[in-house]
Amino acid sequence: MVLFGSSLFCLYALPFEGPAAASALVWPRKLLISSAAILVLASLLGLVIQTAIMAGSLTEGTRLQSLQAVVTSTNFGPANLVRTTVGAVALFSLMIMPPQATLWYATSVLGAVACASLAWMGHGAATAGYPGRWHLAADVMHVMAAGMWVGALTMFVGVLRWPNNIGNSVIHRALKGFGVIGSALVAIIVVTGLINTWFLVGPSYVADLWSSPYGRLLTFKLLLFGSMLLLAATNRFRLTPDLERNINQNFLRPDGSLTVLRFSILLETAAAVLIIFLVAWLGTLSPPSAQ
Repeated sequence: MVLFGSSLFCLYALPFEGPAAASALVWPRKLLISSAAILVLASLLGLVIQTAIMAGSLTEGTRLQSLQAVVTSTNFGPANLVRTTVGAVALFSLMIMPPQATLWYATSVLGAVACASLAWMGHGAATAGYPGRWHLAADVMHVMAAGMWVGALTMFVGVLRWPNNIGNSVIHRALKGFGVIGSALVAIIVVTGLINTWFLVGPSYVADLWSSPYGRLLTFKLLLFGSMLLLAATNRFRLTPDLERNINQNFLRPDGSLTVLRFSILLETAAAVLIIFLVAWLGTLSPPSAQ
């Protein structure tokens, strides 16, 4: 998600030239290098651990024959290989290519493939027949929109951590620009989330949702998502205009506005991280529709 969303942020939110451009800053490239390296390691580790679980022991999980069986007979194996390959290509590109728009385009495409591969091993890929295509498409769109949001939040944490390197006007432009994109992302996440809930929970199980571990985790996830929406709305309709007013009034260092924005973005990012943990946990449980 960081590889995808943060690369796009470098293209639509930051200037292409000047001291505030992503190519002129040191930390965006380091962030993407770290995300690509973690993607490779986590994908390989996930493949080995899942193979060990299926084979019954860690020793069996590291055998080439067992790994080949998982890769050729499950959706999980190929999806992990795709993410490993994508991460390796992104890491190599970030190490050898100059930091410029071409690199951000390349890493955003690679990150998009990595995000989409998450849906290939999820519940959407397991839905049979023609409805399964809609479920899988909704899953892909859901994780892509979430990736853009998470990647943007990660970049905002860095932007607000070192505001003097960016400039208040650039920070305001980035916040205002993402506000428009963020509205579209929220709409996509809500619609695709409803589609996924229809397939995984179903209308007949909604009343008893809280009675199952899956339902309780899903409810907690929705509450966290609601908190993210509240924080995002506060950022867009209150804190960003406050920053603009301070800039227009020639406050060279609107520290008060930046401090509140920084705290709000950190809370929103923390909620996003918790949601990702919950999604990983939900992926290990059987949804109500499968019980």
